[in-house]
Amino acid sequence: MAHPRISAKLPPDLDPTKAPLAFGRRALPKLQEELESPELLTQQRALMALCDLVHDPEKVYQAIEMGFLDTLKTLLVHPDSVVRQKTTEVLYLMAVHSVGRQGLIKNGVISALSVLLEDPVDICRKNTHQIFEMMAKLPEGAVGVLQAGLIPPLVLKLETELDDILELILDTLSNCLHVEVSEALATGAVSILKEKLTHPSAAIRNKAAWVLLEISSHPEGKIPVCEDGVIPVLVSLLEDTAPEVQASATGALMFAVVTPQGRSSAMGAEAIPPLLKLVAEETGKARLNAIKALTLLAELPEGREALVDHTDTFEQCLDDPREAVRRAAQIAIRVIEWKP
Repeated sequence: MAHPRISAKLPPDLDPTKAPLAFGRRALPKLQEELESPELLTQQRALMALCDLVHDPEKVYQAIEMGFLDTLKTLLVHPDSVVRQKTTEVLYLMAVHSVGRQGLIKNGVISALSVLLEDPVDICRKNTHQIFEMMAKLPEGAVGVLQAGLIPPLVLKLETELDDILELILDTLSNCLHVEVSEALATGAVSILKEKLTHPSAAIRNKAAWVLLEISSHPEGKIPVCEDGVIPVLVSLLEDTAPEVQASATGALMFAVVTPQGRSSAMGAEAIPPLLKLVAEETGKARLNAIKALTLLAELPEGREALVDHTDTFEQCLDDPREAVRRAAQIAIRVIEWKP
C-alpha cells in the first residue's frame, strides 16, 4: 500500500553555502541580526546556518541565553513556508539536547507551536509533532503539552493526519496520557483509537493499542474502554502478525479486565484461547501480560472452568528466566486451582 511521503526538500535557489556567515565567536550574534532582517533570503540562510550550529549542545545553550527562542517563536507564523520549516527544524534539533528541552519548556515554545497544527505544509506539521513527541518524553514536557491545552486537538488530529505524523501524535499521547486522561476521554479518544486498532500499518496499530493501555491504566479510563466495544478488537489483535502489536494489545486488555465489565466483555469475545497461545510462547513479548489477564479471568467461575485443564501451560512458565513471569504463573495456578 502506497503512503504519501513528507518531503523536506528546499527550493533549488536556496544554497546555504552562499550565506556570508562566520562560524567563529561572532556567529550567533550575527545570526540573531540576520533572523530579524527584513530580507527573506537572509532569514532563510540564517536559519539554515543555525540548523548546523545547534547540533552542538554548547551552541544551543548560548542561543537560549542570547534570546534566540523569542525570535524563533515570532518566525513560527512567518508567511514564508521555508522560514516556518527551518524554524521548526531548528527547534527540533534544539529539543534533541537536554538543555534545549529545558529551554523550550521555560520559554513557552510548546504553546507557540500550536499555531502550526493547521499549517498547510506537511513538513512544518511533521517537524512540529516531532518536537511535541520529543518534549513529551520528559515528565515536565508532558505536563507542558497538557497545560498548553494540546490534548483535544491532538486527539482530533488522529482522524485526519498523514501516517508519518499519526505515529508521532500517538507517541506524544502515550506519554501525556500516562499523566492525565480526562481531556482525552472528553474528546472521544477511545472511539478514535478503536478505529486505529485496525489500521493497515502495524506501527500505528501498535501505538494505538499502547495509548489505550495508558488510558485503561487510569481508573476513569477503564469504563470507556469497556463500554465502547474496544475489548473485542483488542482480543482480535492477540493474533496479530506483528509481535509488538500482540504485546501492546495484551497489555491494554490486562488493564481493562480488572473491572467486572471488562472481564465479562473479554469472556464474550473468547479471549482465553488466544491468551493461552501467548502464554505458551516462551520468548513472546506478551507472555507476562497474558498470564496476568488470564489470572483476572480465572476469578470468574466460567473463566476458572475454562482454564482448569490448562494449568500445564502455566507450569511451563515456572522455568522462564524472568522472575516476574515465574511469579505471575504461580499466582495464576493458585487462582485457577482455588476451590470455594
